[in-house]
Amino acid sequence: MDGIVCKGISKTYDGRNYALKGVSLSFPSRGIIALIGRNGAGKTTLVRILATQLMPSGGKAYINGVDVVKEPARVRDMIAIVPQEARAIPWLSPYQTVFSYLLYRGFGYGEARKRVKEALRKLGLGHQENKLNRMLSGGTKRKVMVATVLSSGAKVIFLDEPTTGLDPISRADLWNLLNALKKEYLIFLTTHYLEEAEHLADRIGIIEEGRLLAIGSMDELRKKVGHQYSIRVTQATRPKAFAGMRTTKIDGGHQLMTSERKAFEITNRLVRERVRFSTNPISLEDIFYHFARRQITEENGEGEEW
Repeated sequence: MDGIVCKGISKTYDGRNYALKGVSLSFPSRGIIALIGRNGAGKTTLVRILATQLMPSGGKAYINGVDVVKEPARVRDMIAIVPQEARAIPWLSPYQTVFSYLLYRGFGYGEARKRVKEALRKLGLGHQENKLNRMLSGGTKRKVMVATVLSSGAKVIFLDEPTTGLDPISRADLWNLLNALKKEYLIFLTTHYLEEAEHLADRIGIIEEGRLLAIGSMDELRKKVGHQYSIRVTQATRPKAFAGMRTTKIDGGHQLMTSERKAFEITNRLVRERVRFSTNPISLEDIFYHFARRQITEENGEGEEW
């Protein structure tokens, strides 16, 4: 039972307020699994449980077959984590940052020196190893934090929103790094950036109010949605071509998710109506909107059915 396995994981506070509600998932020993959801959805809570930092209220979780509750010390030897709030200490260098982390994990001086050099080389930081962290760019500082977990030799890595606040170029650089690393490691990634999950992840989980609404590859999620294409119009008035179909108001216009055959029929009608529109295979944004926001938009009167 290699990889990550969760069976009905729940977390409640005061016996009433649930942060997680029966989350079940499994993922093999290599690749990237991304968990997406809004603030407070339960992403960080699940990471903290899997990383043995928080006790679940119910259910079971395993890392490479080891129970995270019954054998936390063994689990900690197999994993490494970069928490959401983790930052490189400004007055240390990348070398000192990784070296001190390894000493904290119990490595001897000689082994730590060897591992620091290898980790910094692997991330392309060797030429900056003695530069103070405060002199580095935001993207490079994040690479330093990733270097710490790689240096440990752990094959299961948790990254909690690792690219938050990065500029587009730094984010793309980190994406390239993670894409390369996923061939050797199991990376559990939480993110607010849907394009990040779509670009990086082998499997994507959508979590809302503590419930795992869906999980799978992009193709599997598209099948679960039951639609292949998204049609968007920019005008606020409902086009006649959408009559009798369920649409969602978005960005001042309307969106319809439908099958390939229906999309062909509807777009022909939109052309005849001289309506400006776009048609694309449904994206992760569309999938997320379908699963996580459908109920909210209906309650707010933003979704309509004709």
